[in-house]
Amino acid sequence: MKKNTPTTGELKASRTFEIRFSEVDSMKIVWHGSYAKYFEDAREAFGKEFGLGYSLIYDSGFFAPLVELSFQYKRPLLYGSKPRIDIMYRKTDAAKIIFDYEIYDTATGELAATGHSVQVFMDREYQLVWDNPDFYEQWKNKWFKE
Repeated sequence: MKKNTPTTGELKASRTFEIRFSEVDSMKIVWHGSYAKYFEDAREAFGKEFGLGYSLIYDSGFFAPLVELSFQYKRPLLYGSKPRIDIMYRKTDAAKIIFDYEIYDTATGELAATGHSVQVFMDREYQLVWDNPDFYEQWKNKWFKE
């Protein structure tokens, strides 16, 4: 995972991965359901890189379920290719974790897919949390100094 420091208020990380046979359909094109896993893998790697992992959220007494997930397909990804996924944290004052995604075909440099996800916070009683939890405020203050 490569990271860029937030000089413009953006946290961005990138990683390459290999398209496995289990992720494609009979045409050897990535099955649409595989993109959710690619985005999940990117979120997990981003969390490890920037200190916003699921264990931190859980250990702080919260869950962060997805409430929005979207994909836009630009061109097919094929079995055996090694695309790169870029994940960008979208800064917000709201009690949400928002990411944008871009997947590139590394052989051609072409954009293959884009996406977006939104996670909210719930406490251990599964109640929606409307204000930023303390740990999340601290995390944002670490990376986005005003």
